[in-house]
Amino acid sequence: MLVLSYRPFDSVQPYAETGPIFLHAGACQRYSSDRLPEWFARLDPAIIRGYGNDDWIRYETARVVNGTDLAQACSSILEDPEVTYVHIRSRFNCFQCRVDRANTVKS
Repeated sequence: MLVLSYRPFDSVQPYAETGPIFLHAGACQRYSSDRLPEWFARLDPAIIRGYGNDDWIRYETARVVNGTDLAQACSSILEDPEVTYVHIRSRFNCFQCRVDRANTVKS
């Protein structure tokens, strides 16, 4: 396992947080699904934040939730038309994934 710093944003700006991530030592398939991975239920707690199309945090969306509540919490945040995507991070601020509204996935 490798531990690296990661900034999941295309450009540097005040809200482009950098944090630790853990990488598998060997190649693995990228997870892509309309559901969160089952093991996310064990993120307890998880930190979630909504971001606008400008990649700036929408602070009113920030929450600390139990892993079992992540899917519902992300759906609720994405109901706000000002939110384009949500970041899920561990309690230690390790970036886990980005959750996009349907039909807005960046390539």
